Amino acid sequence: MTRPMAYHPEVQHAVAEMRMALETASALLERMSIDWTAGVDHGVDWVVKIVTTKHVVASSAWQVVDRAIDVSGGGGVMKRNRLEQLFRDVRMGLIHPANPLFTHEVVGKLSLGVNPDEPPRWG
Repeated sequence: MTRPMAYHPEVQHAVAEMRMALETASALLERMSIDWTAGVDHGVDWVVKIVTTKHVVASSAWQVVDRAIDVSGGGGVMKRNRLEQLFRDVRMGLIHPANPLFTHEVVGKLSLGVNPDEPPRWG
């Protein structure tokens, strides 16, 4: 090989996808932080906005780290590699309250005007 992997089109594509996911998640998190700090009154929609933001940011982080491990190769899962710790951390972010099942239940019910405690209760 005569040049670094940064010149490989698929590496560039993967890095572009990771960057776009981070930019999107960052923008959503910043918007919600600004609203929270400013005391914006979203009423009962705060619940939807908070759990949605957490879900989108955690899912994006998972996608980015998973893709980074694909690009870096097997070394990414070794204890000495920072990606290994990130892999564990972002995986926990997905299941830490609220997990995706609960998030979808709450967001779906509230978006449809259904009481979140209305049966069937899945979480």
